[in-house]
Amino acid sequence: MATHTPTDHYTRGGPHIIPPPPTPQIRPYMGPLAFGLAVAFALMGLAAAAMALFEFAIRTAAVIGSLSGPIGVGITLKLFHSKAK
Repeated sequence: MATHTPTDHYTRGGPHIIPPPPTPQIRPYMGPLAFGLAVAFALMGLAAAAMALFEFAIRTAAVIGSLSGPIGVGITLKLFHSKAK
């Protein structure tokens, strides 16, 4: 059976030395942290691109709607009016 160093020193009357706790290492966490940040930035970029695309589509529809005016509304109602009487 292996001896326990502090107990062995204590029973023999030697100096009781407790080693300092190991310092935390940051290197093992850098890879997952970098990957997580890259995924987060990519998702924010995709969300910004989708919002820009939706805004462009809404502005285009508004411009087309304003250019067609009442003539376009009248033609649309005439074309899609039900034929059944």
